Amino acid sequence: MFKGRHFDRSVILLCVRWYLAYNLSLRNLEEMMAERGVSVDHATIHRWTVRYAPELLERFNQRKRSVSGKWHIDETYIKVRGRWTYLYRAIDSNGDTVEFWFSERRNLTAAKRFLRKALKRHGRPERIVIDGSQTNREAIMSCDAESRLQDRSRCRLKPIRIRQSAYLNNRIEQDHRAVKRRVRSMLGFKSAASARVILGGIELIHMMRKQQAKYACSQQLSLAEHFERLAA
Repeated sequence: MFKGRHFDRSVILLCVRWYLAYNLSLRNLEEMMAERGVSVDHATIHRWTVRYAPELLERFNQRKRSVSGKWHIDETYIKVRGRWTYLYRAIDSNGDTVEFWFSERRNLTAAKRFLRKALKRHGRPERIVIDGSQTNREAIMSCDAESRLQDRSRCRLKPIRIRQSAYLNNRIEQDHRAVKRRVRSMLGFKSAASARVILGGIELIHMMRKQQAKYACSQQLSLAEHFERLAA
């Protein structure tokens, strides 16, 4: 994973973890590392984040524990190059992150892509709670019909129950805050590609803090311990 890198893996993991987890700028990290005797440019730290965050996320997803059959779905706003884009998110009834999807548009196509990704990774939920969005309702009904048609089992699948309630969906509105808090201090992203990768890293940190890895079920691991396990 770190073959051919000029810097030690511990330095790379430290910088990536601190940037994704805390309200620090790249220049803050450059200065903090200089105080520790490590001369590294802020642009290098950004390249490390873009390079390693997706791989760490993929390794975490392979070790992620199962979610419950009751989901809450919503989207939140993310600013990229001065304009608003959207982060579709889903959590289960326990507050664990189910799935997320970054999109430059907020429409039926984006909602369907997000749901197909969630259904493919986690299977069909019993119930999905949404707010008053008619677009999300249509996306759920469409993806539900698709998954039932593609199902090869002999048993007849029940339709996914949809519950529309802004009050009941307050759970995911609260969960958005952890992601938005870190994004806010970044003062916006320069490109959609960069936003997609770094948001994935922020979501990774959020899942680690929820102890969603299978290996963390019986113990409370620190972020450093999570990163060491995934990078091993």
